[in-house]
Amino acid sequence: MARITTIPTPIISDLTFTPAVGNIGKETSAVREAFFPPEWFPQSGIQMAWPHKDTDWKPMLKEVTACYLRMAYEIAVAEPLVIVTPNAQEVRRLLEEQLPLKAVNNIQVTECPTDDTWSRDNGFLTIFRAGQPELLDFGFNGWGNKFPAQKDNAINTHLYASGIMHGNYSNQLDFILEGGSVETDGRGTLLTTSRCLLHPERNSKFNRTNIEEHLKKTLCIKRVLWLENGGLEGDDTDGHIDTLARFCPNDTIAYVQCNDDNDPHYDTLKAMEQELQLFTTPEGEPYRLLPLPMPRSIVWDGERLPATYANFLIINGRVLMPTYQQPDNDTAAAHILQQAFPHHDIIPVDCLPLIRQHGSLHCSAMQFPRGVILPSKK
Repeated sequence: MARITTIPTPIISDLTFTPAVGNIGKETSAVREAFFPPEWFPQSGIQMAWPHKDTDWKPMLKEVTACYLRMAYEIAVAEPLVIVTPNAQEVRRLLEEQLPLKAVNNIQVTECPTDDTWSRDNGFLTIFRAGQPELLDFGFNGWGNKFPAQKDNAINTHLYASGIMHGNYSNQLDFILEGGSVETDGRGTLLTTSRCLLHPERNSKFNRTNIEEHLKKTLCIKRVLWLENGGLEGDDTDGHIDTLARFCPNDTIAYVQCNDDNDPHYDTLKAMEQELQLFTTPEGEPYRLLPLPMPRSIVWDGERLPATYANFLIINGRVLMPTYQQPDNDTAAAHILQQAFPHHDIIPVDCLPLIRQHGSLHCSAMQFPRGVILPSKK
């Protein structure tokens, strides 16, 4: 039975929370010579960027701020949270008004200009070399030059200069790579999509072979599994893997399944499912595949929104799962994720406001493994 925790929002009452205890899969906690840790590796904290009136959130700022308060609470009761915002004093005051003290005390707010709020795609990717964290600062160009990105592309250098992040800085700005476009199992395998990484507005001077070799070298991985199919209507990312299929502990992949042959996604998601069935682990065994339900169509201003349960966020002892006010599908997705993460609590977060800007929960946050985010000095 899924351990689903609910609390009222937007004002969040104080709760006592004890993180679930369990293993982290076949990956050991020992840091190897060169290692790209999976999301469920023990974390030092999470980074988010706060919505404000100078972003696309302006018409619905109240609704999305309530959603961010909920996410901030659920993260900060489990581990440190770093919030980037151009309005630090205003955000600190809001957090102190709306969240319990134990959550507020686990949040660092740093002032920095931002274009948008999708920290997953402009945040550092972290690897370990010789036991030390290395912070890879890849280029971000607004998902293939679709949206302004200059401010977001500079967030990492600001965070590093602020002293919040510990690790060796690695300038990778000449290569465009969004965090939502790659998944690692922690055992040397990367999962991604051809439609995104081979998009001509990202790294047009590289072909598939060049990109794969570059990823192997910079991310310390041994092989790349490419999905040729899959994609959601309303998705601005050109098929980010974190909307479609996600690595979970012990050679498990949770993925979006569509069984409605009247749904426009049916053919491409069935083809993606068949690809996943053919993928094998480094030992040549099939992956354990866990199908997540496809949310029923959600339309806003005549456009279908890219709602997906694959966009969950793994933190210490918890999995934050997006919900879409569809109780049957929300509950079914929670039960599937509990199978994937039996030692974690599954925490639902209403993400209807988030998908109105074509993203969801995982898109909003970037995790950092242990030893990267330094404790607050307050």
